Amino acid sequence: AVTLIVATDTALKNVVQTSVFVTDASRDYTVKIDQPGLLPATTYYYRFQVGAVASAIGRTKTLPAAATAVSRLRIAVAVCSSMPHGYFNAYRFMSQRADLDLFLHLGDYIYEYADGAYGSVRASEPKNEILTLADYRTRHAQYKRDSDLQAVHRQHPMIAIWDDHEFADNAWKGGAVNHQPDTEGDWNLRVQNALQAYYEWMPTRPPDPSNLKKNYRSFQIGDLVDLLMLEERVGARDAQLSSPTTVFQQTGDFADANRQILGAAEEEWLFGKLRASTTKWRLIGQGVMFGQLKVLGAPNATGLSTYLNSDQWDGYDPARSRVLNVLAGDASHPAVGNVVVLTGDIHSAWAMDLSADPNNPAVYNPLTGSGSLAVEFVATSVTSPFVEQLSGFPTDLAAITAIDPHIKFADLTQHGYMLLDITPERVLNEFWTVSTISAQGGTESFLTGYTVASGDNHLGLLPAVSASTAPANPPALAP
Repeated sequence: AVTLIVATDTALKNVVQTSVFVTDASRDYTVKIDQPGLLPATTYYYRFQVGAVASAIGRTKTLPAAATAVSRLRIAVAVCSSMPHGYFNAYRFMSQRADLDLFLHLGDYIYEYADGAYGSVRASEPKNEILTLADYRTRHAQYKRDSDLQAVHRQHPMIAIWDDHEFADNAWKGGAVNHQPDTEGDWNLRVQNALQAYYEWMPTRPPDPSNLKKNYRSFQIGDLVDLLMLEERVGARDAQLSSPTTVFQQTGDFADANRQILGAAEEEWLFGKLRASTTKWRLIGQGVMFGQLKVLGAPNATGLSTYLNSDQWDGYDPARSRVLNVLAGDASHPAVGNVVVLTGDIHSAWAMDLSADPNNPAVYNPLTGSGSLAVEFVATSVTSPFVEQLSGFPTDLAAITAIDPHIKFADLTQHGYMLLDITPERVLNEFWTVSTISAQGGTESFLTGYTVASGDNHLGLLPAVSASTAPANPPALAP
């Protein structure tokens, strides 16, 4: 039996809630309490206790009520934290920001590989590739022992989705590149094991306890933001049509309108949420790059464009077109504006406009942003290395924009996180990098930032030269 104490002060003297949660081996002795009766938009401090043993003090913040006017919101975004590749210094720096309202994790929170198979800075537990429920539990437990990861969880509430490595590399509904049925058993059993451990060890409610794969959900943050979190892996995604290192064009099966990355039910939910939203901004948190990433760029009608990575939305172009059509509007539905897509997966930082045909000057003007329907910010990794499928891609921004004019920023080498500073007038996304992942510590630096103004639906023409100023007198960090 575990006692939870919730208070409004760091010393836990002004206690407002207590509750008891009973845990046991059936849930790997994890504790997760959904505490009712707390006030909206309020910072709380909490501690767990079993007998004389007390946890460290944690800090969290409730969301504002739906009808509340919210003038400012600050969100950190992290992705792709491979423990064998280094130390989680990005998490540590995020934990030291008292002014954050919450942080998002967009997937690859853990990695599934055997010890030494993918990175060797830190050892993996268990040493084998994780397959069983005990394996996934052990790997989650190892990550949760990391002091930097503990620190960010202790200071900020987290909203998370999974990507592929919470299961296996390049997962889809029927398997994964890194799953061999002949030697590793049934894929659905592996997914079931991964999902059970995920919901035990992560601060995430199952939206549908009868279907743990159904992880898409929404959060309304006052009148400022509707946050829509997508599931893109094990629910309905069809198999990738080419290997991660094979380029392709939008012909044949790639042009099949029946191919899914979200599935019909999630698409319907997403489109309905976008069209019904009344907040100032709509943020979409999701796993893989939404905008086009081409190695040869040309207007859609020519059929000449060549794409790099079939695991991202480029491999599901008809599904992407359906989303963009909702943003553009039609005779029955108005356009949906002020949409910001937030992405992980690709271990590099990007900022881009989102257009249905970015290489067609009649559709999109890269000099003014005219024709852009939304913007996308892609977070670099906490530790995970430069992805293999980009090994032949140019690293110079001028060369990238010559192929992909909608891409305004790319950094393919550094590690860190993003910080979103959101007001009714604009969304500023800041890219922050860390000086090292080879040892614990180091420093963080502001790399650059990009702004989208309300009503523009495209990035500002010039990057931000400095970081935003944090709000004065934020609630104290947990001691």
